[in-house]
Amino acid sequence: MSVARRISEMEESPTLAVTAKANALKAAGASVIGFGAGEPDFPTPDNIVQAAVRAAQEPANHHYSPAGGLPALREAIAKTATETSGRATDPSQVVVTNGGKHALFNVFMTLLDHGDEVIVPAPYWVSYPEQVKLAGGSAVAVATTKETGFRASVEQLEAARTPRTKALVFVSPSNPTGAVYPRDEVAAIGAWAAEHGIWVITDEIYDHLVYGDTVATSLPAVAPEAAERTIIVNGVAKTYAMTGWRVGWSVSPAELAAGQGKLQSQATSNVCNVAQAAALEALTGPQDEVARMREAFDRRRRLAVEHLSGIDGVEVVEPDGAFYVFPSFEGVLGGELAGRAVASTLDLAEVILEEAKVAIVPGEAFGAPGYARLSYALGDDDLVEGIGRIRELLGG
Repeated sequence: MSVARRISEMEESPTLAVTAKANALKAAGASVIGFGAGEPDFPTPDNIVQAAVRAAQEPANHHYSPAGGLPALREAIAKTATETSGRATDPSQVVVTNGGKHALFNVFMTLLDHGDEVIVPAPYWVSYPEQVKLAGGSAVAVATTKETGFRASVEQLEAARTPRTKALVFVSPSNPTGAVYPRDEVAAIGAWAAEHGIWVITDEIYDHLVYGDTVATSLPAVAPEAAERTIIVNGVAKTYAMTGWRVGWSVSPAELAAGQGKLQSQATSNVCNVAQAAALEALTGPQDEVARMREAFDRRRRLAVEHLSGIDGVEVVEPDGAFYVFPSFEGVLGGELAGRAVASTLDLAEVILEEAKVAIVPGEAFGAPGYARLSYALGDDDLVEGIGRIRELLGG
């Protein structure tokens, strides 16, 4: 029996694959430090957990609920979107999904027709191109580098635009680089998209995780002319340490929101009611734990940059958001390491995992050969120890 072509042509999630391999080594007794997984190491705040406990005891939550989400949660999301985007949002524009990844899948499936092109600045999150492909579209990568702060310019986007261009995926703060676009650049990109009638899918899942004086700017807030063709995707996973709860959402113009609701009604029906109640508490309850986690991430961010910068041949740009650092390992490629040829960061990541027992994600997964992603959402001691092992292996 053979699987469908769409599945056989799909790439496995490299981040999940790295995590699985690291976990297998741990299960075999190895002392592995994992920089692979994109999730906070903190437990979900207790007030959120207790809200879920109460919801589980409520018989109404034991049954089906509206496919697009519980009314109270959709109202809370609409209120948040109104505040961040500067544009009045109605709950009918909100579709609650099984995580942000599901929201993006719904959006691509609802928006794209066969042959439509989607501009995706690289480095990109691993699932964007694959989901675009599944929806019948083509992802057009626009390369950025450490020299540009991993931010795409309007000139680059315009050079990538063709008559088939349907949408732009815009991400700030970025996974995998932690780059955050300044307000004026966000406005310029929004104005460009509006001028050419291009949809903008803005992934704001890391919008609360910015550091220092950096501010995350929602595109429709500074480019109102693009708002009618902007779709916001977000969720509770990263901000509230709720990756396993699987609650995300999209905020779209009414027609697209209705289409996503129709798709979801045939695919998954409603998101778990208990998880939705937890998400409602996350959005409307105390935010003290969010600030505490952000402070820890900020400290780890600076630690990661400091220790990576001390490795010969490694260059790193200090990230302004999310919880990733994306160093260049180009200076250590092309030779041998532990008796093995290391021609790419794919090779390098494999050697580092096998020899140093440290898991990193090679840049090829993100459309950026020569780089690698390290998540600093792990304890300070493990962070320093892990980078120390890499330094020892690389000999510098």
